[in-house]
Amino acid sequence: MDQTGRIKKKVVSVFSDSPAISRSHRSAQDAQSGEDGGIAVSRIEERALAVTGTQVYAQTLFDSNESVENGGVLFSLPALISQGLEKLFTTFSNLRNGFYGLHHILILLCFMALCRIKNIEQLKKSSVGEFGKLLGLDRIPQVEYLRKKIKQITDQQQCDCAANCLFLLWREKMSDLFFYIDGHVRVYSGNAAKLPRHYVSREKLSLSGTTEFYVNTFEGLPLMVINGELNEKLKEAIEKAIPEIKKSIEDSEDSQKPLFTLIFDREAYEPAWFIKLWKEHRIAVISYRKNVKDKWDEKLFESTQVQLNNNNVTMQICETGSLIQGHWFREIRKLTQSGHQTSIITTHPDLEIEQVAGKMFSRWGQENFFKYMIENFDFDRMIQYGTEPLANMEATIPNPQYKELTYKIKKMREKKARLQAQLYSKIESITLDNEKIDRIIAQNAQITEQITDYTDSINELVSKRKNVASRIKVKDLPEDKRYNKLTEESKKLKNIILMISYRAESALYTLLPAFYCNAKKDGRQILKEIFTSCADLIPDYQKQILYVRLHSLATPRANEIVKNLCTFLNDTKTTFPMTNMRIVYETVAV
Repeated sequence: MDQTGRIKKKVVSVFSDSPAISRSHRSAQDAQSGEDGGIAVSRIEERALAVTGTQVYAQTLFDSNESVENGGVLFSLPALISQGLEKLFTTFSNLRNGFYGLHHILILLCFMALCRIKNIEQLKKSSVGEFGKLLGLDRIPQVEYLRKKIKQITDQQQCDCAANCLFLLWREKMSDLFFYIDGHVRVYSGNAAKLPRHYVSREKLSLSGTTEFYVNTFEGLPLMVINGELNEKLKEAIEKAIPEIKKSIEDSEDSQKPLFTLIFDREAYEPAWFIKLWKEHRIAVISYRKNVKDKWDEKLFESTQVQLNNNNVTMQICETGSLIQGHWFREIRKLTQSGHQTSIITTHPDLEIEQVAGKMFSRWGQENFFKYMIENFDFDRMIQYGTEPLANMEATIPNPQYKELTYKIKKMREKKARLQAQLYSKIESITLDNEKIDRIIAQNAQITEQITDYTDSINELVSKRKNVASRIKVKDLPEDKRYNKLTEESKKLKNIILMISYRAESALYTLLPAFYCNAKKDGRQILKEIFTSCADLIPDYQKQILYVRLHSLATPRANEIVKNLCTFLNDTKTTFPMTNMRIVYETVAV
């Protein structure tokens, strides 16, 4: 018997005499009989070794089980692996010796996302034993312990490295070099952090929060996330993203061919900067033009077929060269039925006019991505609480004292304007035959005095504001008003998990049109039904095969989709991570 075997035998004998372990063992027997929902443990020997720290992690071992809840989520495993899940196993270091390994935690987080378990607390309402069977374990960790395991991952400070590895993988799969960039405000409603306020268009309010800038593909697939700390604008985020994108692209010798093209909305509109990007980096841009006042002759517009998100749409478009702030741009306009002309400018030298229009108007795919992620994955929620100081304390922000004085001046000017309007209306009402003229004059004198008081107060505030800087460094703010930020590493990990999960779901979604004509309408809904359906798990260790047999879905068309999906997934010959068990997908539906 080797040393590990002797330790195992000794520890088990000690723990078997413990009342706690005995109760656990009895609970495990109850769990196997279905009396307590599979909450207790059954692999006592390995858990005893985990307590002593002599085990790196428990081995993935599947038992024959019927009707495992959410068993259909195993259908996503080939797609998760194709989107880089296994790269995370090598980017992050192994966790502390125990029962759960790094791969167990990461696979669990992906499965949770695809099953629409939006936060760790919701696991309290899930069957932990059933989820454990999907990982080849007896159960998943309890919520408190799972948070500790996630902290062991985030403490490694390797999320940026993992995100870069995934970006390189995903960039290689892109068919073109068009990158969409847009910001999403992550609203914060707590009290622990002091965050700047941002205008949230979906709420139509100015709220505390941080901005995350996403880089997406033409199809809306996420590639990269740039985290804002204070009040960074889209232009600043683009300048941060450019070096990372350039690293993944080989430079061509053609000086007239763009290295890649960026597409964004009016927030980053700056014509001189567009020219600078082309001259210094050979990066083309496509964006909307601001402050368009002239109109082109409608006779110049022609009906053109434009491809928008794989759909052909007929548009009235026209192109000409335009001088904007001393620089020449290609300008393309779209004429709507109401006569409105939407203007697009670009520095791309040879992209066809219908392609420019198609790329720009397909930007709504990124907006739909944000909407879908909020509704289905709740990707704004934190998975780890806490705050930390800003990385750049030298950054400047609008001075709160200056803003407060400006607000007071604005309100006093509004009150003064209302009194002036009131005085003007009263003066107009005075006539020679007015019997109450003396009283009205007295009232006017009182209003005039109030106007004078407001004027003096406004002048005093304006003079005071002149001695206050409009911007101030973060480090110079008072301690009680100094901005900090939410813990970033945990949010970066969550972004990585959600991007992999969304891309995996999208990869399966793109397969459906080949055998289902209404895939675009309800394809993702069917995939969600598959992920949350029960399945039988049948391991065959002699053949090294794990059979995943999905139960019948709600409709015959959904079952037909599963049959075709099984054929495709079986061709991938996917093995469960960290095992030699090849997964074979089946369905009980006939």
